[in-house]
Amino acid sequence: MVVSRGLTASGRRRSEASSADSADSKYNRRMSKTATHISVAPTTRPALIAGLSIAIGGAILFSTKAIVAKLLYRYHIDAVTLIAFRMLFSFPVFAGVALWKMRTGPALSPADRWRLVGLGLIGYYLSSYLDFLGLQYISVGLERLILFMTPTFVLFITALFLKRRIARTQWAALALSYCGIVLVFVHDLAGGAEGAGAIATGSLLVLGSAVSYAIYLLGTGEMVKRIGSLRLVAYAMCVSSVACIAQFFLLRPASLLLQPLPVYGLSLVNGLFCTIFPVFMTMAAVQRIGAPSASQAGMIGPVSTLFLGWALLGEPITAVQLGGTALVVAGIYMLSLKK
Repeated sequence: MVVSRGLTASGRRRSEASSADSADSKYNRRMSKTATHISVAPTTRPALIAGLSIAIGGAILFSTKAIVAKLLYRYHIDAVTLIAFRMLFSFPVFAGVALWKMRTGPALSPADRWRLVGLGLIGYYLSSYLDFLGLQYISVGLERLILFMTPTFVLFITALFLKRRIARTQWAALALSYCGIVLVFVHDLAGGAEGAGAIATGSLLVLGSAVSYAIYLLGTGEMVKRIGSLRLVAYAMCVSSVACIAQFFLLRPASLLLQPLPVYGLSLVNGLFCTIFPVFMTMAAVQRIGAPSASQAGMIGPVSTLFLGWALLGEPITAVQLGGTALVVAGIYMLSLKK
């Protein structure tokens, strides 16, 4: 009888413990679901439309920098002067954000500070400088298509150095994209007034810009988790701004700071509407709808540049250019769908 009562009591204790565990498990599942719903960006139609609108606006503004650069080159300034004026107008805003984050956020480790210096020099200084150099030789449509290939360079770099396998669908996406680039490149070679050599030179410079920005994206992968995207961008842009302005004073006389009034106006547009606004608009879109949707909305960039080049610069739009652009956009879209 004693044994029976002991077994019964023990069974009750196991049953109570099992019930408690079951209750805890149900509670944890409910909390997990709640946390998941909170962390995911809102999926209501108004929120989605707002996020997509911000992402599309940011992509169009960022693409417009090529148009503004072409307009500035009409005043016979070079890439060194152009990028210096761009950073002179945008630097105060990024410096203000950097100071704010410096006061409110934890201090960076010495290793992260050096990484930020390197990333700022590669991602924004070198990439922007090569891009503006290339724009002296090629059309804005071809420039934007080459820059749009950055995700493919990220894929190649990870495959070569991180030994990640490229899937068949990714190979198909790459083939589509590069066929589009070759189509537009050959078209510009055949009809370009600047000559084949100039177009090849400009394309290689912009290609170097895309590769350097791909390296920057890979380098920021871990840092953005530690210090946050806003802080990282602000710090990197400050490094880039200092480098661009210092380059100007090292290579050009200070008298070149005196320019016609339209140069200041276009440089203000370049710094404010083509640099500052797109950076913060893209970040806001990512927070609202997530990075995948924001990146897919950014595919409007090459198309908008093509039509803006036609409207503002008089660059012709041909069926070959439209076909090449469609191939590139389709290829990048396929890559964006690959998880």
